[in-house]
Amino acid sequence: MSSIKDLESLSAQVRRDIVRMVHAVNSGHPGGSLGCTEFLVALYFKIMKHDPQPFDMDAKEQDVFFLSNGHISPVFYSVLARAGYFDVAELATFRKLNSRLQGHPTTHEHLPGVRMASGSLGQGMSVAIGTALAKKMNGDQHLVYTLHGDGELQEGQIWEAALFAPANKVDNLICTVDYNGQQIDGSTEHVLSLGNLAQKFEAFGWSVLTINDGNNMTQVLEGLEKAKTLTGKGKPVMVIMHTAMGAGVDFMMGSHKWHGVAPNDDQLALALAQLQETSGDY
Repeated sequence: MSSIKDLESLSAQVRRDIVRMVHAVNSGHPGGSLGCTEFLVALYFKIMKHDPQPFDMDAKEQDVFFLSNGHISPVFYSVLARAGYFDVAELATFRKLNSRLQGHPTTHEHLPGVRMASGSLGQGMSVAIGTALAKKMNGDQHLVYTLHGDGELQEGQIWEAALFAPANKVDNLICTVDYNGQQIDGSTEHVLSLGNLAQKFEAFGWSVLTINDGNNMTQVLEGLEKAKTLTGKGKPVMVIMHTAMGAGVDFMMGSHKWHGVAPNDDQLALALAQLQETSGDY
């Protein structure tokens, strides 16, 4: 899949998956999932070099992605399924008893595509750094990618990792922050201001670039391709990606109230009416 049109069409289908999954069990996190759809679709269908089958935890000679803000599992599961890691029909088991698709991704469920448990925020960058260093030790030239929530950056472990990576020249790492300005209790500015993230990471020794509209597929692709050109130069790469929470569904957009609330029957119908079905609902 290479064209912008194809990627945008798939993004619409992934959004349909997200709202249907959380509605079915009246549980989950639609807001951030909808906001990060273009990013994950671009990553798995255009940017990363990866092999869905056969899946193994080592990921030798392929790129690796770690979802650090694990509560946006609906978009992660949808993209993994649509990319061929497991059957799309399994999305119907989301958050149900004995399902491999738990509310936060876990490794003991042995779900293909998941290489770390990310129910607790703040840990993904540390795991990614370890993986990136292992690839360097093994002579593996492939890259390691992460995604973080902006509210997640209020976790102290993030900043320990942010210091460690440039000090150890972890330059095969591309981290992205979903900067939607919203978290469960309100705006990030109100809860705990993040200040100027670009300046902070630059001061720590990272190469930093910004995607102004992370819900524009062209900008996401261009930003991630640019990030790849910055690897291998002695510094880790940070992408600050501005998105809208709830993107694609007008009554959810920009509101922290949809961080972890499922749509009711009427709201689901309204959401689906805005999202064109493309490759087929499960």
